[in-house]
Amino acid sequence: MSKISEKFQRTGDKENSKFFEEYLPKIYDRREASGLDDLFIGMRAVVVQVDHGESLKYLMELYLMTPYRFYKGYVSSTHKVYILQNKSDYPYLIILEPLSKDYSDQFTAIDSLYPRAAEKANARYIGEIYQSKNARETAKILSSQEIRFQDTAGIKNSFLANKNFIVSDLSYFTNNAVIYTNSDLLNLDSLAIGEPLSLTKEELAALAPVDDLHRKYGLEKLVFGIDHLATRVFAGEREDAILEFLCMTNYYFWGAYNIEDSNSSTNICRNPNVSYELHSPAKVFTANNTPFYVKTIDNLPSPTEDFVRNMGKRLHHIAYEVEDGEKDGEKNIDYVVSKLVEENIPFLAQIIGECKDVPDLKQIFSKSSPHSLLITEYVQRCKGFAGFFTKTNVGYLTKAAGEDEKLKH
Repeated sequence: MSKISEKFQRTGDKENSKFFEEYLPKIYDRREASGLDDLFIGMRAVVVQVDHGESLKYLMELYLMTPYRFYKGYVSSTHKVYILQNKSDYPYLIILEPLSKDYSDQFTAIDSLYPRAAEKANARYIGEIYQSKNARETAKILSSQEIRFQDTAGIKNSFLANKNFIVSDLSYFTNNAVIYTNSDLLNLDSLAIGEPLSLTKEELAALAPVDDLHRKYGLEKLVFGIDHLATRVFAGEREDAILEFLCMTNYYFWGAYNIEDSNSSTNICRNPNVSYELHSPAKVFTANNTPFYVKTIDNLPSPTEDFVRNMGKRLHHIAYEVEDGEKDGEKNIDYVVSKLVEENIPFLAQIIGECKDVPDLKQIFSKSSPHSLLITEYVQRCKGFAGFFTKTNVGYLTKAAGEDEKLKH
């Protein structure tokens, strides 16, 4: 048994295949033997692209709903680059906006294949940036294991083509990239991202009242950084997506739960080297148990694959932690959501979870952003709740999201 398998007890009730159980410890062992585990440090940034002309609107949304605030800006040959920071420092949230409305690249090509994604073909999650002690050695080791990387000269997106980044090919299973760097991203000017970009007076004037609202309601004291990043994939590619990700990072498989009412499972991978998830958020993979093409035989729902067929394999939501406790006589998450509703932020359903006298979890999904196409989730862990979800909560949230993501023909 691998050291990671020995150190971390598996959770959940999802049964994996013989193939998965055979290769999971082998992947851990190979990571250790090849030196990869010693090279990986942690997640340093998440990268989201929006359509041309959408960055300010997305920044305004983030200023109201999250702790992220503009930190640095650059203009590259193809994009405006907005780097946002929260009070937990890591990970940064990097927003890319193409300089031209006619911009297209490999991500655009993927999005154009799916009915809802095609409506905003450049709006999508790109991937995470991970710091390594030696990014080139990391890529060399992974290349010897058949992980492929993009040739910098062939990358149209000039932010990703930066010589300080090594970018994987897009995953066959998630359509996301994994990006490696030697940098801790603390000295951003040294990365030669582009010419410095400051917010204009008009942009500052648009952001100021939203920031004031966030602080007026005290949300800066209640909403923390990113708790987890959740990707949706097809049923037959769930195990491949997880194992591929574990080949390429130092994360481990924490466990998986069946959500029978939604015909799906939720699968969590965590970084073993952080004590606080906000410093290197968990990666979650959700997939159908029974695929869409036979689900009607047993009259099963298919909210997860409805999303994938509508939007493609991609990130579904970013979850933010809400501090445990109460404000104005209600749980913090209830207070946060009520104030956002007052500001016309739409949510998919009511908050699920009770948080009474025992450890519990309260969660809610927003509707997807019209700018990033990502859902925002809020999570409050009550009385020391140690997990990521309860089966009841996830079933309810998955069903609510599914109603909003019906397949378009």
